[in-house]
Amino acid sequence: MSHGKRYRQAYEQIDRTHSYDPAEAVSLVKRTAGAGFDETVELHVRLGVNVRHAEEQLRGTLALPRGLGKDLTVAVFADGDAASQATEAGADHVGGDDLVERVEGGWTDFDVAVSTPSMMPKVGKLGRVLGPQGKMPNPKVGTVTDDVAKAVGEAKAGKVEYRTDKQAIVHLSIGKTSFDEPALLENYAAVIEEIIRAKPAAAKGRYILSATMTPTMGPGIRVDTTKVRAGEIMAGAGGSAADESAEGGEAEASEPAEPQPA
Repeated sequence: MSHGKRYRQAYEQIDRTHSYDPAEAVSLVKRTAGAGFDETVELHVRLGVNVRHAEEQLRGTLALPRGLGKDLTVAVFADGDAASQATEAGADHVGGDDLVERVEGGWTDFDVAVSTPSMMPKVGKLGRVLGPQGKMPNPKVGTVTDDVAKAVGEAKAGKVEYRTDKQAIVHLSIGKTSFDEPALLENYAAVIEEIIRAKPAAAKGRYILSATMTPTMGPGIRVDTTKVRAGEIMAGAGGSAADESAEGGEAEASEPAEPQPA
């Protein structure tokens, strides 16, 4: 795949054989983001789990402490009082049978879907549409609930869902390139700590194999995964980390892994 001049210039600033300290990686992400819009900062974490076994799959939610930097569009499948509560809580699209029919026809212009339990027999048939996009309501992550107002509020506040894909990689957005470095580091630390907390009991051997951080239109930057506690991750916030790396700083390299499309 060929890339433009801007991408190649950004690529030349990165040592592809090196795993950068989290603060260095954030600094490089901001430096190499040069698109004409506020790019999303993506994080791809490759895990040492066997996703063919259900007990080794990860799926859950977390609230990023600094949010995502964008307004999430929330659709709620509900009727009656629950529909009114969803609307009052700020849901963007609320409906019952009409909303089910609209999505069944291919409309998915929303980021998060919430459903009441009573609507799930009808929403369940939307799996072929919402499933591949990761938008299917699920009680395990709090998006199938009678308390739709709470679910809408959490989604709007930056609560995100994560799960392993077929390559055992977790893909998440951790903010925007317009965020300051401490904010991106704080969100990164929250993701890493959550992934460690959610480690399956059946997982054996090395757990976090590699992590790659990248702006939407820029090259991937490998992150040193030996730093997993918030304190040590945040210790580098605000420093000229990328400059120190260019002067010869070294970090233990993680196993290489290219991010897969989300």
